[in-house]
Amino acid sequence: MINIRRAILSVSDKRGIVELANFLKKFNVEILSTGGTAKILRENGIEVKDVSEFTSFPEILEGRVKTLHPKIYGGILSIRDNEKHQKQMEENNLVPIDLIVCNLYPFEETLKKGATDEEIIENIDIGGPTMIRAGAKNYKYVVVVIKPEMYKELMAEMGKNNGKVSEDFSFRCAGYVFNFTSRYDYIISSYFKSKIEKKEFEDEIDIRLVKVSDLRYGENPHQVAAWYRFSDKEFERKQLQGKELSFNNLLDMESTYLLVNQFKENACVITKHTNPCGVAIGENLVEAYEKALQTDPLSAFGGIIGFNRKVGIDVAKIIIKQFYEVIIAPDYEEEALEIFKKKENMRIIKSPQIPTYKYDFRSLNDGFLIQTPDLIDMEKFEVVTEKKPTDEEIEALKFSWVVCKFVKSNAIVIGTKGQTLGIGAGQMSRFDSARVAVMKMKDNFKEKVNLVVMASDAFFPFPDSVEYVVKEGRVTAIIQPGGSLKDKEVIDVCNKLGVSMILTGTRHFRH
Repeated sequence: MINIRRAILSVSDKRGIVELANFLKKFNVEILSTGGTAKILRENGIEVKDVSEFTSFPEILEGRVKTLHPKIYGGILSIRDNEKHQKQMEENNLVPIDLIVCNLYPFEETLKKGATDEEIIENIDIGGPTMIRAGAKNYKYVVVVIKPEMYKELMAEMGKNNGKVSEDFSFRCAGYVFNFTSRYDYIISSYFKSKIEKKEFEDEIDIRLVKVSDLRYGENPHQVAAWYRFSDKEFERKQLQGKELSFNNLLDMESTYLLVNQFKENACVITKHTNPCGVAIGENLVEAYEKALQTDPLSAFGGIIGFNRKVGIDVAKIIIKQFYEVIIAPDYEEEALEIFKKKENMRIIKSPQIPTYKYDFRSLNDGFLIQTPDLIDMEKFEVVTEKKPTDEEIEALKFSWVVCKFVKSNAIVIGTKGQTLGIGAGQMSRFDSARVAVMKMKDNFKEKVNLVVMASDAFFPFPDSVEYVVKEGRVTAIIQPGGSLKDKEVIDVCNKLGVSMILTGTRHFRH
C-alpha cells in the first residue's frame, strides 16, 4: 500500500480540485502547488505550500519552469526500499512525494479554437508531462491522477485504506498516464507535421483512434465489434431515432452518403451490402426516390437510403411504406420526423457534413494497406467510335459513370438520363456482371426505355460483354476506361453494331 503523506496538485482543469484538496487535508497530507492551482486553493481556505518555496527556487520564464527541479524529481523517483536511494535522499535533504494530481495545458483545445501559432506553442506542456511520467514510472510508490473523473475513486481508495492507496490502483493510473501522454505528444507531432512539407506516405505513420461505442456485433452475430474514430477527426452525424447502428449499417451508410453527395441535383441512393441497388436524380426528392426504387425494388428491401437534400413530409410518406434499416440526409422537416416515428426501429441519421477522406485503409494480418481515395472521375472523355453520342447520351453516360465508381468490381451500370436501370456488381467476370445488369433491367422495366447506356469500371478484355448488352439490353452508348490489348477489337465491334464508345483513361476498381 502507498501511504499518501505529500502531494503535488497542479492542474489546468480545476474541476473538483478544491473538494479533493479538502479531502486530502483530512488525512494530514502536505499539499504542494503552483500558480493558479495554489491561488484557488488558498481562496478556499486550504493550506498549501508553493513549489517554489519547497524547492527554494522561483518559478521563472513566465511559468515555463516551475516543477523542473531535483527536489521534485528526487521526491518522485526515489525507490523507497532502496538503501542507496534513501541515503542520497537524506544527504540531499530530499523528501518523498507520494501523490501527483496534474492535468496538462489544454493544447488540443487551443488548437481547435484556431489560436495563433504563438499561443499554440505556449500551450505545449513540458513540466507536466515530465512530472506525471516520472510518477507513473515509479507507480509502486507514487500515485498519479490525471483526470478529475478519477478523484472519486482516489478518495474511495484512501477512505477505505486509512489514507493509503493500493498498488493495483496506482498501476492502473500509471497506464492512463502513458496512454494520455502518448496521445498528447501525437497531437503536438501532428500539428508540427501539418506545418512541414512532407511526402504523401511517410516511412512511419501514427494512427490514434478514440472509441465511439461498442457495437452489438460485427458483420455476423458471432463477431465482436466496436466503432472507433480518428482522434483528430470527427465526422458530424446525429442519430435522431431508431435502434443503435450496427457494423454493417455504418459501412452501408458511409458508402451511400459518399455516392449521393456526388450529385448537385436532388438525388437519392438506395444501398444494399455497400453496393447501390438504385440511384436517381429528380426535380424533387420524391421523384428521385421513386426512380431509384424502380431500379431494383426487391433488393431495396431492408436497405439504406441516402438523400443530399433536406427530407420533407412528401417523401417521408412514401418511404414509410417500405422497410429500410437507415435513412441518412443532411436534415429533416419536423413533420417528416413525426412520420418516421411510426417505425421506431428505423434509424434516422442527420449528417450535415459531406464525407471526406485523406487515406483509404484496408487491413492485413500484419498491418494495413493505405492508398489515397479514388477522387479522379476521368482523365479524358474521348470518343473512339464512328458513331458519336448524342447530348442526351452523354448526360446519361456521365451519370452512369459516377455511379459505377461506387459499385464493387467487376462493375457494370446500365442507365438512362438521371436513373440507373440495372446494376451488375462484384461478379468474378465482367460478362457475368453485364448479364446481371441486363437481368435487373428486364425484371424492373417492362416497358421499353428509349435511351439506354452502359458504364464499366474497367476495360473489356473481350468484346462479348459489349455484344451482349447491345443485343439484350438495347444499349446505344458505352463509357469505359480503355487500356485492354483488345481495345481495337472492342471498338470495331461497337462500329459494327452502330453504338458509340467513350474512353476515360481512368479505372475505378472497388474491392
